[in-house]
Amino acid sequence: MKRMEPQVNKTTLLFAAALGLALAGCAHITPEQQTPARRDIASAQLPADIKLAREGWPGAQWWTAYHDPQLDALIKQALASAPTLEVAAAHIGSARSALSRSAADLGLDVSGYAGANRQRYSGTGLFPAPIGGAWFTAETLRLDARYNFDWWGKNRAQVAAAVGELNAGRAEYAEAERALSAAIAQSYFRLQGAWARLANNEQLAATQAALVQDKAKRIAGGLANSDEQRAAEAELSQIRKQHAQLAADIGREREALRALIGADNAALTGPAPPPQGGATQASAGAGNGALAGLAPRPLGSTAHALPARLGMELLARRPDLQAARWKLEASLSRIDAAKAAFYPDVNLTGSIGLDTVKLENLLQAASRTLYIGPTLTLPLFDSRRLDAQLDGARTGRNERIAEYNQAVVDAVREVAQDGVQLQGIERQITEQAAATGTARAQLASAQARLTHGLADRAAALNAQLALLKQQDADLYLQQVQLLAEVALTNALGGGYREEAPTATASK
Repeated sequence: MKRMEPQVNKTTLLFAAALGLALAGCAHITPEQQTPARRDIASAQLPADIKLAREGWPGAQWWTAYHDPQLDALIKQALASAPTLEVAAAHIGSARSALSRSAADLGLDVSGYAGANRQRYSGTGLFPAPIGGAWFTAETLRLDARYNFDWWGKNRAQVAAAVGELNAGRAEYAEAERALSAAIAQSYFRLQGAWARLANNEQLAATQAALVQDKAKRIAGGLANSDEQRAAEAELSQIRKQHAQLAADIGREREALRALIGADNAALTGPAPPPQGGATQASAGAGNGALAGLAPRPLGSTAHALPARLGMELLARRPDLQAARWKLEASLSRIDAAKAAFYPDVNLTGSIGLDTVKLENLLQAASRTLYIGPTLTLPLFDSRRLDAQLDGARTGRNERIAEYNQAVVDAVREVAQDGVQLQGIERQITEQAAATGTARAQLASAQARLTHGLADRAAALNAQLALLKQQDADLYLQQVQLLAEVALTNALGGGYREEAPTATASK
């Protein structure tokens, strides 16, 4: 007799496919009333009156333009091991795992099974002797397979959403690098500015102390009254008060740098190098890493620039905008997946293997088994859950659009504000240079008159005090300019660059 082999029932397959298509046409998806619009970043521009001397975007390692090895070492160490980057990297890992889970639902799923069990059948049960009352051992060796056709694109949409989240995570990592490098540079320049002003403050205090002594001598000679000395002493107290504040600023910024680069407490042990001009030590010193040997350096500036146009280039340059865009794209894919859930799922499942009650017969041809057939899953009474799921996806999309639009507005505002700030600082520096030049000329005149006996020592000391105060204003403006430069660089993306994406319509 000819053995009949199990085979796929083609009629069943065709019937399942036809039924699925017919039911798909009956799926009711709640229409959406209104979709918020995505802001067109291509039209984002700066006012015509915001211009700097140069045009352009910052480079990838913009901090190297300051030619400061200490700053380079701090940022290098931070980008290698800072805690904020570890958090961002962990987010990328989570997004990658989610993508792997979504991708696993695509295509063919194959699994193996092997099992064995021993069972005694009841002698008074369903099966009579010789089965009843006897022990039997069943061995199974099987290979199972399942294929999801994904006719409606639900799994592909879920994968696309996971890809969007992964890309958003990568952009957020770049955003963390951008924010970290800018924070380190600003803290470092505040530290250098405080060191420079502290050195100038030491000279100011010494000159004011000499003026107090001169007043005391003049009082002793009957040439001045005690009120003049008290006024000079009060001014000296104010100078020393500023000294204490600058010393505290130095300690605060060193601690800020230690936290930013992820250094331990040992990084702040030991004596600190003295500020410029022989000033006294005002903060804890360096121990190891990039903070070791951190010393004062002259304040400088770099040739800052502002692009003539923003538009889509700003989107490509700002990692936070890229992250917002990818999150929006992921939300759009989730809507596609939520819509596809309204349609029936048609899967093809099958298995092939060996099954026997005697182990010695397991590998014989007679022990083989074969099964294959379609499965149809219909969401017949699940419309409320599916509607809620779709509504949640649409609400999430609306939130992402609002976040993206706000991020675009904030990005343009930051660039504009930082550009205006630098413009104003440049004008202040020009005027301050003129004031410092005048004070320097007055000091030279007073010293010349003192040499020729045409002025007393107090006049020369007062002129020197005036010059030192103008120099303190110079140093403060230099520090403010450096901070504004870093802020503008950060607002322009900090050297990040991604190819501008093609805009897609909101769904």
